[in-house]
Amino acid sequence: MKFLWLLAMIFATSAHAYSGRELREDCRAADELLSQENSADPNLSAKSARCIAYVNGFADGYAVSDFLAEKVGVKLNAICLPNDPELSMRLVRAVVIHVERVPPDTTVSPAKLVAGALTKTFPCTDGLESKK
Repeated sequence: MKFLWLLAMIFATSAHAYSGRELREDCRAADELLSQENSADPNLSAKSARCIAYVNGFADGYAVSDFLAEKVGVKLNAICLPNDPELSMRLVRAVVIHVERVPPDTTVSPAKLVAGALTKTFPCTDGLESKK
């Protein structure tokens, strides 16, 4: 019984494995490395790699959501990413600009911070629409 109570307490608390503050620090490090000419591979820095992976993973996750939404007749049109070889750098820069405008002690999740950054930086020209 005590074991079940402990499990309930663990899963009842809402905690993010990655905080907005960590996202800010990591993306600042990534932005700094990506903007240097002839810089070493930015993935060598753990902080920059974590930001790049998180932001690129978010963008890929959104692309999957958009693809699946189209299968049921809806086009999300919240984020329209360009086909650009420098896209990772642009994604990181968008997040850095956005999180600089958010109070440092924010409790907003990293996912919401990245979503806000990308919807502002890469808006779609079309609104939400139904394909049916």
